[in-house]
Amino acid sequence: MSALIECVPNFSEGRDRSVVEKIAAAVETVSGARVLDLHLDPDHNRSVITFAGPPEVVGEAAVRAVGEAAALIDLTTHRGVHPRIGAADVVPFVPLQQTSMEDCIAIAHRTGEQIFRRFGIPIYFYGAAALRPECRNLSDIRRGGFEKLRLEAPNTPDNPSRRPDLGGPALHATSGATVVGARPLLIAFNINLQSGGLAAARAIARRIRSSGGGVPALQAIGVLVRGKGKFASSGQAQISMNLTDFHTTSPRHAFDAVDREAKASGLQIDCSEIVGLIPRAAFADTSQEKLKIADFSREKILENRLEAAFGPVSTA
Repeated sequence: MSALIECVPNFSEGRDRSVVEKIAAAVETVSGARVLDLHLDPDHNRSVITFAGPPEVVGEAAVRAVGEAAALIDLTTHRGVHPRIGAADVVPFVPLQQTSMEDCIAIAHRTGEQIFRRFGIPIYFYGAAALRPECRNLSDIRRGGFEKLRLEAPNTPDNPSRRPDLGGPALHATSGATVVGARPLLIAFNINLQSGGLAAARAIARRIRSSGGGVPALQAIGVLVRGKGKFASSGQAQISMNLTDFHTTSPRHAFDAVDREAKASGLQIDCSEIVGLIPRAAFADTSQEKLKIADFSREKILENRLEAAFGPVSTA
């Protein structure tokens, strides 16, 4: 089995599929890099491209994707419910087989340097690749979104923690900044409620996320989706989550936490969705039916896509 690293960049475009497909095509201009999945969310106006490849190629593939996004996306006209600071918002590297977190940290740093050198986009490093403690958590970097950060970042005497690690202090005029990092496998998991508004979704998110004393290894925000997505109805409340360690908090644990808090408020879960791909082990204690996952297939299992692209793999 060959060494493999996964990259899961998020881009601030989820309504124009042709734009996202052009960004994905840029990935595969690098020999050995293979796109595994495209996920577009019109309500979040955000896309997730999952690709993988040997350590020596994934960084260059990411750089080319970011460059294509910078050419096609103008963040000053972007609107969506998900927090973001860049056209290419976040670029995480994830160790798979025969690779380590240290490998991903080194690739993240080289990739960030190349993005800044080639496109002039300021860079923040996060996760295991963070250079400063205040940048370790992605949510801290994205606090207030592009609109707030572009005002705070240039005022470094008053806001030194808001300055990019590379470039700046001003953000790129149309591409903002890109957050590059290294992290373990993560599951992005959204749950829609049958009823209840934005306040209800935010209250549930606040109670279940680990930063508020809730479920460990779980990040959550409450948003209101407008019915542009495949599974959302107009004005539907959604709890959008990242499970940062699915061995500690699995999708079933997250679902049960949302279900418990929703029922306590007299609400019910409508459906859920997996954003991007999910490791096979994350389904060991549950099923599609139990989690009310809409439109799920074996193509959403990470190992299935890796094996189709690269042959037998191990993500243990």
